[in-house]
Amino acid sequence: MTRIYPPFAYSSGPRTGCWWDETIASPNWPVLDGPVQADVAIVGGGFTGLSAALHLAEAGVSVAVLEAETPGWGASGRNGGFCCLGGSKLDDAGFAKAFGRAAADEFWQAERDAVQLVSDTLDRFGIDVDRHSHGDTCLAHNGRRMNQMRAEAEKAAARPGPAPEVIEKADLAAQGMTGPFHGAVTTRVGFGLNPRKYLFGLAAAAQDAGARLFQNSAVTGISATASGHELRTRQGAVRANSVIIATNGYSSEDTPDWLAGRHLPTQSTVLVTRPMTQAELDAQGWTTDQMAYDSRNMLHYFRLMPDRRFLFGMRGGLVSSSWSEAHARRHTRADFERMFPAWAGVGSDHSWSGMVCLARNRVPYAGPVPGKPGMFAGLAYHGNGVAMGSYTGHLLAGIVLKSKNFPPVPQAMQRPMTRFPLGRARRLLMPPAYLAFWLADL
Repeated sequence: MTRIYPPFAYSSGPRTGCWWDETIASPNWPVLDGPVQADVAIVGGGFTGLSAALHLAEAGVSVAVLEAETPGWGASGRNGGFCCLGGSKLDDAGFAKAFGRAAADEFWQAERDAVQLVSDTLDRFGIDVDRHSHGDTCLAHNGRRMNQMRAEAEKAAARPGPAPEVIEKADLAAQGMTGPFHGAVTTRVGFGLNPRKYLFGLAAAAQDAGARLFQNSAVTGISATASGHELRTRQGAVRANSVIIATNGYSSEDTPDWLAGRHLPTQSTVLVTRPMTQAELDAQGWTTDQMAYDSRNMLHYFRLMPDRRFLFGMRGGLVSSSWSEAHARRHTRADFERMFPAWAGVGSDHSWSGMVCLARNRVPYAGPVPGKPGMFAGLAYHGNGVAMGSYTGHLLAGIVLKSKNFPPVPQAMQRPMTRFPLGRARRLLMPPAYLAFWLADL
């Protein structure tokens, strides 16, 4: 397994201190030991892989999921828990320019369908995820961006569904959103959740439907057979007619080789405070349960959780080592204190990092792996994998089943993934890109 970051990125180091680990015990899946036969083998036990496994198993298909680590180890078990619109890094105008107006509208609807799929799944299986927030709120970090957000909200109001709600700067305090912001726009689609509770609820539902889930079973190689594929691990092998690759930001360059250069992982770092008192919340003036993020390209995302802990995260890590991890956590804490100064004395013993996944065209992919009949992949959610990763798993199940009972894959998500320049050195593209983003945020 070849990856583009140093081994530290794929060790326990970045996720040490993850708050979610303390909220629910990990299930104990078996390790693959010996040969197994399945209709479909799925590489990756996160939102995409388990969503695909659930929908395939419910259709009567035999499924084996191979997770390289323990359940919840990857991004699906350590993200910020925002089930919201997103998946692409293109705004509406950029999406329409790149793919056409019809494709932009189609993807816009898919974003909403993705959130609804998660909501329906929680209801259908009775999964308690500490759900809160009625949609999400984008907070303008300067006046120029607020002017743009007003214009964007006016255009979005013409579409079906709830119209965005513009909140002017003078009204933020009344909404419990005091901070260094110039206004906001709330979109009433989405909710906050505990991602680890959702992931394990999804896993239990897939198992109940008949899917077999294996942990500590990293795939070391995939080869073609007369009837499909053989996936090898240290202690066993799965023979399957079809394969789904669902490894997203933790993908390798050679499982399969097609992935080489086509995805770009980048780091996101999160902290969670201790529970705060009402007096502490009032002192800062942030009392809303609304999940929120600011309008920077190098965005911050945050929410007050039901137990009154505050989650705060940010993007930006380009290297991975014990030193850089410590630096990322200090940087995140410094930005937290700068944005919410009344909480400078509130401790945050829980902090961790994980990988999000970018595509060169800035749109998720769901479809076949070229040159590998019967092999499919879904990845590149650009930091919005709770909803879009779950939805992509659903789409991939429909592709494998060739069933019209599943939604069609949006046109833009069918566009073949192209390689980034510089191959395995493609992380060198990020410093100048991040500098440009930082300058644009001024």
